[in-house]
Amino acid sequence: MPLTNVSIIRLRRGGKRFEIACYKNKVREWRSGVEKDLDEVVQIENVFLNVSKGQVASKDDLQKAFGTSDATEVLLEILKKGELQVGDKERSHELSSLWVEIASTVAQMCVDPNSQKPYTVGIIEKAMKDVHYSVKPTKSAKIQALDVIKLLQSKSIIPIERAQMRICATMPAKEGKRLKDKIIPMFTKIEEEDWSDVWEVVGTIDPGSLRQINVLYENEVKGEGGVETLAFSTVDQGDDEEGEDW
Repeated sequence: MPLTNVSIIRLRRGGKRFEIACYKNKVREWRSGVEKDLDEVVQIENVFLNVSKGQVASKDDLQKAFGTSDATEVLLEILKKGELQVGDKERSHELSSLWVEIASTVAQMCVDPNSQKPYTVGIIEKAMKDVHYSVKPTKSAKIQALDVIKLLQSKSIIPIERAQMRICATMPAKEGKRLKDKIIPMFTKIEEEDWSDVWEVVGTIDPGSLRQINVLYENEVKGEGGVETLAFSTVDQGDDEEGEDW
C-alpha cells in the first residue's frame, strides 16, 4: 500500500534513486542533533526506490549502490546526506524563516566591539546579504550563525565580536590557590577577586570558555563552589539579560 502524508528524503547512488519516508519536522531536528530516536524520525524503516508507489529496494539494489545490504545502515546514510523533498513555495518560505532565525541568533550573540552595543537584526541581515551568505537548509540556525560570525569577521563587513559573559566563580581557598593559574587565563577581564575561606572571582569571559570552566570544576574542585552566570555584555548592566552558554 503506498505511503501517504509523508516527507520523502531522496538520494541518488549507483545510477538509481533511493528514498525513505520521514516526518519532515523531525528530519531537521535529527540533523541538528535535537532528536536522537530514529523511530521518531522515520515513518517506516524501509529503503524505497519509490515511496509513493511503495516500491521497496531489494538487498541486491542496496549492496550494489551502497556496498551493504543492511537497510538500517543505508537508511541512516540517506537520512544524513539525502535531499528532503519539498515544494518550491514551501522551500522558499522555510529558507526565508531560517534566514531570519540565523540573523536573530547572530544579533543575540554579538556586539559592536567599539560601542559594546548589540546590532539590530536588520543590520545583521544586510551584512549577510553583503557577504552573499547562502542559507543551508540542512544545518541548524545556531551552527550557521557561528559560520556567519566568522564570515563577517573575515570580510570586515561590520566590526563584530561575541558578546562577553559575566560570571562569578567560587571555590574553597585551598582549591583556589591550586587552580587559580588554570582559571584566570580563561577570563578576558577580572572585576573582583576576594580571598577568605572561599576564593571568589567576578569577571567576563568569552561564552565558549564557560564549558571549559565547568569541566575543570567537575574534574578538579572538591567541596563547595560553583560558577554563576550573572549577565551577558558588561556595558549597561541594568539592561543586560541573563543567559545560558552559547
